[in-house]
Amino acid sequence: METGRPLQRLCQIQIQRLLILVISLVVVLIVLAQLLAFPYKNDTSILSPITKGILVHKVSIYNNASITHEGVVQNESIIEEGCKGYDRNSESLVSKIVAKVNDSGQNVTIASQPTRLSYMISVLESVRFNTTLNGKNKEAGFKLSSVCERQLQHARMQIEKGPTLASTGGLHASLYRNVSRFLRSYKLMEDTLKVYIYKEGKKPIYHDPKLRGIYASEGWFMKLMEKNRHFVVKDPKKAHLFYLPFSSLKLRLTSQEHTPQSRKNLELHLKNYTTLISRKYPFWNRTNGADHFLVACHDWAMKLTKDDMGNCIRSLCNSNLAGGFKIGKDTTLPATYIRTSEDPVKDLGGKQPSERPILAFFAGGMHGNLRPILLRQWHDKEPDMKIFGSMARDVESKAKYRMYMKSSKYCICARGYEVFTPRIVESVYYECVPVIISDDYVPPFFEFLDWEGFSVFVLEKDVGNLSGILRAISDEKYREMWERVKMVQRHFIWHKTPVKFDLFHMILHSIWTNRVYRT
Repeated sequence: METGRPLQRLCQIQIQRLLILVISLVVVLIVLAQLLAFPYKNDTSILSPITKGILVHKVSIYNNASITHEGVVQNESIIEEGCKGYDRNSESLVSKIVAKVNDSGQNVTIASQPTRLSYMISVLESVRFNTTLNGKNKEAGFKLSSVCERQLQHARMQIEKGPTLASTGGLHASLYRNVSRFLRSYKLMEDTLKVYIYKEGKKPIYHDPKLRGIYASEGWFMKLMEKNRHFVVKDPKKAHLFYLPFSSLKLRLTSQEHTPQSRKNLELHLKNYTTLISRKYPFWNRTNGADHFLVACHDWAMKLTKDDMGNCIRSLCNSNLAGGFKIGKDTTLPATYIRTSEDPVKDLGGKQPSERPILAFFAGGMHGNLRPILLRQWHDKEPDMKIFGSMARDVESKAKYRMYMKSSKYCICARGYEVFTPRIVESVYYECVPVIISDDYVPPFFEFLDWEGFSVFVLEKDVGNLSGILRAISDEKYREMWERVKMVQRHFIWHKTPVKFDLFHMILHSIWTNRVYRT
């Protein structure tokens, strides 16, 4: 009996400890669930949470909980975790709020600057500051000092410390975060950059561009890059960059046409390709692919390339900040819907501001969680808000779609299953101010373009305030943005023979810039 009591007491203690552990785990899970919940107004049960992003070394981060209706942001904090991991919770945001009285006398709360865009710029500046300070990007894995590396280091110094230019070469300074810096970098690209294109790989996945449809950007770049004589070199020893000329679209379509293959099988296909290259050439191995780049537009491209090609510079349409897109290494490939390869910018242009009676327009499939909410909130609610679901695919309906874009002040570019949409570039083509509703989307060329000057960013949770946000923008501000949309068109146009500052050169310039800062 005496020995039984201590054993009984010991068992009770162990049971109590086990209960405490279980309760603690339950509490932790509840807290995590609350942190991951994304506060979509009026539809909190429908939209999925945003749970990933970036942690930045010594970059200011603002907590949404500290925002007041007077627009005061408090409790600035510094995260010291470095740039590894690329994770954040939904409160690692900056969102400044401004109250404005609209025409009906109502007080409307609007976001004065885009949450993600401000954060992205902070990340980019941090990455580039650290590279410039240290003189080398250690994560890139460069092991060899060469003439090419010295050229890139010199280019970086010129970009950082070059003179302010008296002439902008016909570019409107208001479109850029720093027009002199952009022009210095662009000129250095023209004078310096050399690209080697691997000949390996069989059609249709390699060297076979598709020039029509919503994924056509990767095909147009491939076609124009392989035809280029200014940047392309035959001697790989002279190259600053190595192009992997595969089509993520053709890779996916080919797998569907034959025996359906899993994503893992497609990843293995790309792994075999890089293995072939690494065995035949020394260039991949010396940097683990850090001076190589790919251009891919299919939704799956980010996941297909995240492992074996993850160290490459990736130009991706699906530039999802929460899905593994790394600012400072990866770049955004604009998704361009091309109807005819003979005339990629057919019907370019739109009506004057005074001839645009529609406040906002959207039409599209109900992909993802956001678009059904957009439709439910705004379809047939206000006469000048033309928000529709899918339109027919016949010629007449497509012409009607373009007419709506050309006649609307603002064109709604809402994310679908993924963060990107070709409507952003379509809006630019038809001179309709884009309204981007996609929190984790990294806009094309944001490294240099001032997107806030010619577009509107609306947080996904604020889709219920869409009308008030747009009506709070003055006519003067709208016309200013419209004029800038017209001016920025030149950066989003495909030409059969590339011209200065066009889409081909802008994509290559973003890749070039990230290569310069990886030395």
